[in-house]
Amino acid sequence: MSEPKHTQRPCTPSPPAPAALSAQLEAIATGAYVVDAQGCILAANSSAEDLLAWPAERLLGQDAHDLLHRDLHGQPIARTQCAMRQAFLAGRPAQSALDYFARKDGALLPISWQIAPYDTGDELAGTLVLFHAVGQGVQAGPPTDQRAGQLSELARLALLAETTTQLTSTLDVDEALRRLVHLVVPRLADWVVIDLISERDEVWRTAVVHADGEALSHLEDLQGPMPPIPEESPMPLSRALRGVASTVAGPRTYEVEPDSGIAVEQRRLFQATGMHSAVIAPIRGTREVLGALTLGRADNPVPFSTDDLPLLEDIARRAGLALDNARLYQRQRTVAETMQNHLLPQMPTVPNLQMTVRYLPAPHASQVGGDWYDAFPLPDGATALAIGDVVGHDLEAAAGMAQVRNMLRAYAWSRQDTPGRVVERLDAAIHHITEVTMATLLFGRLERPDGEWQLTWTNAGHPPPLLLSRDGLTEYLGGGHSILLGTGVAATRTDASVTLPPGSTLVMYTDGLIEEPGHSLDEGLDRLRRHAAALAHRPLDSFIDQLLHRVRPAGNDDDVALLALRTPLPGETVPDWVTKGDGARGRRRTR
Repeated sequence: MSEPKHTQRPCTPSPPAPAALSAQLEAIATGAYVVDAQGCILAANSSAEDLLAWPAERLLGQDAHDLLHRDLHGQPIARTQCAMRQAFLAGRPAQSALDYFARKDGALLPISWQIAPYDTGDELAGTLVLFHAVGQGVQAGPPTDQRAGQLSELARLALLAETTTQLTSTLDVDEALRRLVHLVVPRLADWVVIDLISERDEVWRTAVVHADGEALSHLEDLQGPMPPIPEESPMPLSRALRGVASTVAGPRTYEVEPDSGIAVEQRRLFQATGMHSAVIAPIRGTREVLGALTLGRADNPVPFSTDDLPLLEDIARRAGLALDNARLYQRQRTVAETMQNHLLPQMPTVPNLQMTVRYLPAPHASQVGGDWYDAFPLPDGATALAIGDVVGHDLEAAAGMAQVRNMLRAYAWSRQDTPGRVVERLDAAIHHITEVTMATLLFGRLERPDGEWQLTWTNAGHPPPLLLSRDGLTEYLGGGHSILLGTGVAATRTDASVTLPPGSTLVMYTDGLIEEPGHSLDEGLDRLRRHAAALAHRPLDSFIDQLLHRVRPAGNDDDVALLALRTPLPGETVPDWVTKGDGARGRRRTR
């Protein structure tokens, strides 16, 4: 039979769907597809292909309403009369026990369906459509004798799909727990309790939340540390925390003589919340038990039964995988932050000179990167200043950055030469001693030979430093430019010099401060200049914090390093605690 003929409205091409989206849909045991904000299909699973007889590649990009939805007689349905489309446009869940889709062969397929908003990732808002052929095993709506509080099969599948996408799209433990709470109450229960086991095997009651309609309230007096997990206790929570089994429990479960401190806390929980029924399941990670998830009912009169345990176990399993990933990420970030703190140096004390630094890690990297700053005294009494950027923002870039910085220190100290000559030697050695492919570097020496502060510098492919007068006049120091490091091309490095006026501020920075996708570097430099001029009157710490906040583009995923210094006014004496800057208080890393 030929394909059905009907007028389709063309879809505006959407960005490609995330690769994980198709895999998420394949985990759903019924027909499923996701549409974008226009109603065009982004992804479909193999069950949808089988039911509709449409290959997935032909479904993608099609307007789902025009392609599929029909009335009882096989005729296209007006958009204004389509219940599914009205709910889709309103962004709300909906379902129908009987409707009709058109197959590729023109046959009419009676279906039940359910839709819900769906986070597709990569900032794409979508809607999940679940459907099943009526009379082929999955019931669309609850039967007349279905117990209150139970979900239909489609609603259960939709909840599990939503749980997967919600919990796997964050690597923050607190955010994952917040999403978990919103997923299960009030949909499944009046109360949700989350107990987590720390890496030191200590139990912490992380959340006790009550749902009154859509309003959620936390009972903080019931949250906090819990007694240790008993090894042999048969009580439900103790078994769940050991990963033994899921259980249905009630107040009577804990009215017996308590066998552990956890049993005492559970009795207190049931008394304080008024729960008459609860289900408790282990939250398992890939290697260990991470905690337990409890759902309780007080307002809903229908008690839980063992039939409810598979759904809770599925939710707890997904929560365990998400928490495991989030914990692993946090451990890696902690290690990376410790490494970065040791890699970034303390600032030296320079009499009558203010100096401060900041480092902002790349938001989507491992909290370390190739951007760096440095300042250190030289044997002749001058102060060396450096800021640079090794290509990349990962552990390899951070390691390369440390190599370059240490080599620069060694050359600058041992060979009391001009900045240009020091950088020439550094560039000649990079390929032979380090794994660094390319890097930019701004290196200078600051001295005060005749009472005035003099800066001499060379610039190897780095953004120019900004000099700012006390009155807000700005100048980019464009001299001393040459090619970046690591090209393999021997280059003569020239020097440039400038006198820093009293009360002036010098800002050295990496390109993450000014680069913005879709905009030129000149726009970024102009943005930095304007904001620096407006902040000229601020104390140096406030100046650099506000500069970083105002200038760094929100959409930039690169790390940023800044070094700023300020010369004193005539007759001004800068206190030691100010001249020490962040060197006295520790490196300041800004998130």
